[in-house]
Amino acid sequence: MSRFALEGVHILDFAWVGVGPITTKYFADNGADVIRVESAARPDVLRIGPPWKDAMPGINRSQFFASYNTSKKSIALDLGKPKARELAKRLVPWADIVVESFTPKAMRKWGLGYDNLRELRPDLIMLSTCMQGQTGPNALYPGFGQLMAALSGFYYISGYGPGSCTPPYGAYTDFIAPRFSAFTLLAALDYRRRTGKGQYIDMAQYEAAMQNLAPALIDYHATGRVLGPQGNASARYAPHGAYRCADEDGNERWIAIAVASDEQWRAMLAALASESTDPRFATAAARIENAAAIDQFVGSLTRAHNAHDLTAKLQAAGVAAYPVENCVDIHQDDNLEVFGFWHWLEHKEMGPSPYEGLEHRMSRTPGTLRSAAPILGQDNDEVFREMLSLSADEIEQLKKENVIF
Repeated sequence: MSRFALEGVHILDFAWVGVGPITTKYFADNGADVIRVESAARPDVLRIGPPWKDAMPGINRSQFFASYNTSKKSIALDLGKPKARELAKRLVPWADIVVESFTPKAMRKWGLGYDNLRELRPDLIMLSTCMQGQTGPNALYPGFGQLMAALSGFYYISGYGPGSCTPPYGAYTDFIAPRFSAFTLLAALDYRRRTGKGQYIDMAQYEAAMQNLAPALIDYHATGRVLGPQGNASARYAPHGAYRCADEDGNERWIAIAVASDEQWRAMLAALASESTDPRFATAAARIENAAAIDQFVGSLTRAHNAHDLTAKLQAAGVAAYPVENCVDIHQDDNLEVFGFWHWLEHKEMGPSPYEGLEHRMSRTPGTLRSAAPILGQDNDEVFREMLSLSADEIEQLKKENVIF
């Protein structure tokens, strides 16, 4: 039995930045052969984004890019040139899947749209993922996940009250959409296995992101309420939030606590060596109604405690609680260490570099990070010479013409 669930699947990956590369990384780490088609004339913006190895910028020194592109190969072409597009087309019969994440006009302008490519491989599966899909009045609007999080409504509900707009961290929808696109590609592969037919997948980040707002959207349709910024407040739990603990080594420390019942409330007070006779806190319903007051009360108690010690006491008492960890804490987390979550891989320019492990652990086909992310054009010779049978002279001429970098 193979160690890899997706061994034998071939992917030609034209995508850049987040959604496409994260999607194909899932496949690559689980055995698929993925060739990234990149450009040195217009490199992936993540290649020039921090953090860089030793804080030295460079097109092959970004760990941001590296984390999304493990287990892949890289070729460098200038797709603005007809000869480069012809080379890309020669790889299509090899590919089971083609992935791209440009605005809709790009691949069509290059003659690399689905209708063109399926002439080269009739059972091809192609995924196009962009901000607002391939059709509609805003299809050609470019953007990034930060902007899509705003358009999708996440900015409106994340904050601490009226007039507060506190965006979720990072390019939020870039981290939602790959879960949907990877699953959809697996479904397309299964459909082709059963029918012999490929298909085209149009996946808009906009539509994918909406799935994570389903409760708010359903509530609006049912009640007419428009969800606004709630901070950490919950309709079912109180206290429910992050509370300051005793500082350690000059750093602020916090603990996240969620209390669902009267029994848990009493257990929390016992762990904090405190009690309360305030009628506002007497029942779960009263605590939810007086959430601001209860946050102030609980915060006054946690301030005297060590976050990790208090977590242990609360968990032992049956209360949901965890310390609020920073990046240093996560790299030293005992549970992640037991999981073997962190992987150190040898990168051609950055040397030994840390990578996040897989999102899952399957018993029969566990997968693994097979290699560090490639430097730009790392696999040009293998792909052009071995797969496309170009001679050394032909490759050299194409380099002189800036078709291959």
